[in-house]
Amino acid sequence: MEKKNVVLDIKNLTVHFVVDGDTVEAVNDVSLTVHEGETLGLVGETGAGKTTTALAALRLVPNPPGIIKSGEITVCGHDIMKAKDKELEKIRGEEISMIFQDPMTSLNPVFTVGEQIAESIALHQGVSKSEAAEKAGDMLEVVGIPRTRATEYPHQFSGGMKQRVVIAIALACNPKMLIADEPTTALDVTIQAQVLDLMKELKQKYGTGTIMITHDLGIVAEICDNVAVMYAGSIVEQGTLDEVFNNTKHPYTEGLFNSLPNIGDYDQKLKPIPGLMPDPSHLPAGCAFAERCQYATEACKEKRPEKRHFSDTHIVACTAYDDPNFHIERKVEDDE
Repeated sequence: MEKKNVVLDIKNLTVHFVVDGDTVEAVNDVSLTVHEGETLGLVGETGAGKTTTALAALRLVPNPPGIIKSGEITVCGHDIMKAKDKELEKIRGEEISMIFQDPMTSLNPVFTVGEQIAESIALHQGVSKSEAAEKAGDMLEVVGIPRTRATEYPHQFSGGMKQRVVIAIALACNPKMLIADEPTTALDVTIQAQVLDLMKELKQKYGTGTIMITHDLGIVAEICDNVAVMYAGSIVEQGTLDEVFNNTKHPYTEGLFNSLPNIGDYDQKLKPIPGLMPDPSHLPAGCAFAERCQYATEACKEKRPEKRHFSDTHIVACTAYDDPNFHIERKVEDDE
C-alpha cells in the first residue's frame, strides 16, 4: 500500500484564553495527522474547540486573549510554531488554506470577486496584475462559476455562489492542506450537496488533504476518510470512518448517533444527550463528559481518561474501559 505524505501533523496541542482573570481551556492535548488526499472529519458540538484547533494550525489564534500553551504543529514539513511572520505569510495560502465559517461575511463587499481571488494569487505567486486576473478567472471556472462574473461584487451572488468564491480563494494557490470550517452552514440542502460534490472533485483533482469541521454526521459519512470527535476541548474518539461509525466506542459518540432521527421509524422518539457541556473555564477534575454519561462511575469523575488504542488507528479516551467487560449499547442499524 502506497504511503502518503503527511501534510498536517498536530501533536499535544493546548490552547488557552485568559478572559477577565479566568483561564478558558479551549483545546487540551489534541493530536491530529492528515495525509495528502485524505479528509478528516472534526466533529463536536458548539464550543468543543474545533475552530480553535483549526486556527492554531495556521497560527491565527488571536493573542491576546489566546495563547498556544504547548504543542507541535507541522504543515508540509514547516514548523509552524517556530516560523517567522514572513515565512507564515508564505505558508498560508501556498501550503495551507482555510475556508472560514460564514461565506456571507468572508468576502469584502467593496471589491469584485475577481479582485479578491487575484489578490491571493498576486501575493503568493508574484505574477503581474493581468496574469493574476486571468488565473482568478480560471479558478472561478474550477468552482463552476463563469469567468465573466469576475467583475461582479459579492452582493450579486447567492449564498451558494459566495461559498464557491470563498473556496476558489482558498484553492487559488493550490495548497496541499485545506481546512473547511462548516462550509455548508446557512446553505439549503441542494446547494449543500453541490458544494460537497465540488469539494470531493477538487480533492480528487489536486490530492489536497482536508479537515472538514462540521456538526453534521451525514456530511462526515459522505466525504470523510477519518473522524475525530471533540468534546470540551479534547478528542474523545478518533479512527477511520468505518471504526467510528460502525464500531463506536466512546459514550459521547454513541450519544451523537443515538440523537439522530431514524427515517425508517417515524414513531421512534429522539434520544438527546442530557445536560450541557461543562464551562471550559471550570473543567472538572475527571472526565468532562462524566456528568452527562449514563455509564459514569466515581472513577470517571476523579481522573482524566487515558487514551486507549483499539487498533493502530482507533483511539478512545474513556475511563470505563478500565473494566475489560465494558461496552456501550449503541445499535448500528442494518441497511434494509
